[in-house]
Amino acid sequence: MTTAVAAPFRFFSLQVVRTRRLGPSFVRVTFEGPDLHAFHSDGRDQSLSLFLPHPGQSAPVVPLERGDHWWQGWRELPDDVRAVMRSYTLRSLRREPDEIDIDFALHGLEPGAAAPTGPASRWAARATPGDRVLLLGPAVADNRAIRFRPPEDTDLVVMWGDETAVPAATAILESLPAGTRVRAWLEVRHPGDIQDVPTDADAEITWRVREPGRPEGPPMALDALRRTRFPAGARPYVWLAGESGCVRALRRHFVDERGTDRRRVTFVGYWRHGLSEEQSRAQE
Repeated sequence: MTTAVAAPFRFFSLQVVRTRRLGPSFVRVTFEGPDLHAFHSDGRDQSLSLFLPHPGQSAPVVPLERGDHWWQGWRELPDDVRAVMRSYTLRSLRREPDEIDIDFALHGLEPGAAAPTGPASRWAARATPGDRVLLLGPAVADNRAIRFRPPEDTDLVVMWGDETAVPAATAILESLPAGTRVRAWLEVRHPGDIQDVPTDADAEITWRVREPGRPEGPPMALDALRRTRFPAGARPYVWLAGESGCVRALRRHFVDERGTDRRRVTFVGYWRHGLSEEQSRAQE
């Protein structure tokens, strides 16, 4: 079913093909669907809206029959009926067959925990082939939900991301052409979450494992960034993604302390400490 939404996005009905555990805190879910031939994206941090069923439901409940008014209809449904909506980034898109991968960070899965916290993390940890979801994604390759857009004169890419941004960051790194200079700092919860990132870029990737029980606050990379000197005269492009407070702290470092042109700094808050996505969205 094709439902009218704000162009260039549309709904895709998908089902799980397979899953693969990437580490203690990550699982990759591969999806297929009859309309994925119409899914197009040139971005490596392409934002998507994923709609998931509640336990006991065979499919997510979204009132697509209401056409342009689906959002209002979805909001009016009872909390325990309407589909769980979460924002994710596209990890990869393949053709023949048409498939997409989404990497899920399993929040709250500390050593010894029985299951991750949060409905999306629990769904991903238990996903099996045939499970059904709805995806609101792009039908046009170049769209406003792509954030990574370095200026043409960029000669250094600087990146930071926490575990929620690792899927986008690794996809970006893999896509960069040979000769691109990159300094990247990626933070994860467990040593087993560190990933091999094949890239043709001239990339220096620093993985940092968060200390158990460490309170949320400025990212561990902030001190390291303050000690790091970039080449004189460099024209950097900075991409920051993850917890909103950490992203803001790092943006202040680049704009206020380093004097980086704010137009060359992309910052995206994927989540906010202490708030669910619904609560965060309500405060926007």
